[in-house]
Amino acid sequence: MRIDPFTLLLLGAIVLASLFPAEGGFAEVLSTTGTLAVALLFFLHGAALSREQVIAGASHWRLHLVVTSLTFVFFPLVVLPINSLAPAWIPADLGLGFLYLGALPSAVSSSIAYTAMARGNVPAAICSAAASNVFGMMLTPFLLILLVSTSGESNFSVADALRDICLQLLLPFAIGHGLRPWLGGFLARNETLASRYDQCVIWLIVYSAFSHSVASGLWQNLPWSAIVLALVFCVALLALLIFVARLAVKVLGFNLEDEAAIVFCGSKKSLASGLPMAKVLFSGHPGFGMIVLPIMCYNQIQVIVGAILAQRYRRRIDSAQNETTET
Repeated sequence: MRIDPFTLLLLGAIVLASLFPAEGGFAEVLSTTGTLAVALLFFLHGAALSREQVIAGASHWRLHLVVTSLTFVFFPLVVLPINSLAPAWIPADLGLGFLYLGALPSAVSSSIAYTAMARGNVPAAICSAAASNVFGMMLTPFLLILLVSTSGESNFSVADALRDICLQLLLPFAIGHGLRPWLGGFLARNETLASRYDQCVIWLIVYSAFSHSVASGLWQNLPWSAIVLALVFCVALLALLIFVARLAVKVLGFNLEDEAAIVFCGSKKSLASGLPMAKVLFSGHPGFGMIVLPIMCYNQIQVIVGAILAQRYRRRIDSAQNETTET
């Protein structure tokens, strides 16, 4: 298994920010550029979104209900105990990062790609992952506010968050979707270009975030033990989500193709949505690097584990289909 080039670019952004952090006027320009880039990102997402994508697989409501419950109910509940370890075991901002991880929607591209690789129910995966991101853009901030208030976190301004969500996320998204009749065809023909823009925005956010955090003493305030614990928690969370997803599949009687879609859509969290939203929600926060660390760790772990699981599901599904053909 080769390492994804974009993963190396993200690691390079962290190294670059650690050695040459953006400071002074350059940091301010970078922050403003990032804000505008995120607004344009959600504008493009709104223009590219087809209403038919959400409606197409709505008939498989039991599968979508399981995926939604895993993403927006079960996952947020299991991260609450991790945040309670702060600040005794982990820094408070790292605990806040796990709350944010729990509130994020499912990853679209990797969920669908791994379901397709596994020969699972791809149409259902497309519908579930797309719906998760559409609703997640609105639900994630409010879910995060609920988790923060439940945990007693006081370093988070609800009023500022709601204002920034409306101006920087929802408004550009709505404008973009309104202009879809004129922009949709162009974006459909240039999916690669749009994907590259997504990656550029994520790289810019990572570099800007870690530059700000390094200048604020990130590596002095974040012990290696906390980094190791964050990795352990991410592995444990992913293992728990996969176990619960498979248990739900067994109890509710889904077939193997549906199981693949549920496992991949229900256990993943979106880096592509998570970092831009974090840029809005935690703008100027001195611990931004710590806050986004859990989603970055979880994303890389889920990519590696997902590739292994997809191959195993593919063999099982192929074997089951061959047995059906023979009989």
